[in-house]
Amino acid sequence: MLPAVVKLCCGISYPHLRSMAGLQRTAVAVIGQEITHLQRWRQLQHHIGTHFGLNYKEPKHEDVKPMQCTEEQLFFTEQGQDAMRKALSMLEEKDGWRVEIAESNGDVICSKVIPGARRVFRLEAVLEGSVEELYDLLFVRVEEMHLWNPSIQQIKILKQVGPGTMVTHEVSAETAGNLIGQRDFLSVRHSYKQESRAYLGGAAIQLESFPPQPGFVRAEDGPTCIVIQAVENDRGKSRFTWLLNMDVKGWLPTSIVNQALPRAQLDFTRHLRRRLAGNATLG
Repeated sequence: MLPAVVKLCCGISYPHLRSMAGLQRTAVAVIGQEITHLQRWRQLQHHIGTHFGLNYKEPKHEDVKPMQCTEEQLFFTEQGQDAMRKALSMLEEKDGWRVEIAESNGDVICSKVIPGARRVFRLEAVLEGSVEELYDLLFVRVEEMHLWNPSIQQIKILKQVGPGTMVTHEVSAETAGNLIGQRDFLSVRHSYKQESRAYLGGAAIQLESFPPQPGFVRAEDGPTCIVIQAVENDRGKSRFTWLLNMDVKGWLPTSIVNQALPRAQLDFTRHLRRRLAGNATLG
């Protein structure tokens, strides 16, 4: 039996699926992969919930509205969920992390080496903003990020795959002191939000219709994720956990990259705090 969420998304039932001679094998394979990832996702949610104390719960079936999904939409949704699952799995691993930076305001960045010899970075901070505010700034209004983050030149949504998944093209800005240099990214972004927490995940993706742009080095981001959880007894504050996992490409020495990435996390968080403070002033 297909999970109810897949049946509702695709607007079909399992008996109907078996009788659809015209359904392409690739679409069936994608649906099958989605079921497998959903099952693994549920298992991982239990472990992540225990580790972070998040008590993750899936949306009730009656809260999921039926919609017609194309093969492409299923593919991007599966890619986004898979990136989220892998990134959260990295966060759940307790061993191997070492402190890179500890700021006086309580922000801490740790790092560890993952298979393939790449180093990933985990930032943990408490922000003066609600889960809803942060979700709105970082996902819903992602195309406006360049307005408050000078390290970004542009983010454009190329494909909106339902409310929780999108494909974006991002171009970093040419800023003074940027050791890595200007890059562009093509990514699938996936999210899930509850009242007191939100998950944002993503990974690099390739599209024949959108090859690397002339003049840019196309970097690859992910699997990466952000976990936003309301501070207990103060819903106006949020615990912000960000796993940064990036291959900047090009010919930069690893030592330079490993210095630049955690600093970029601190810069991003500083700009985010300023934006949140501006929202509070306007409010």
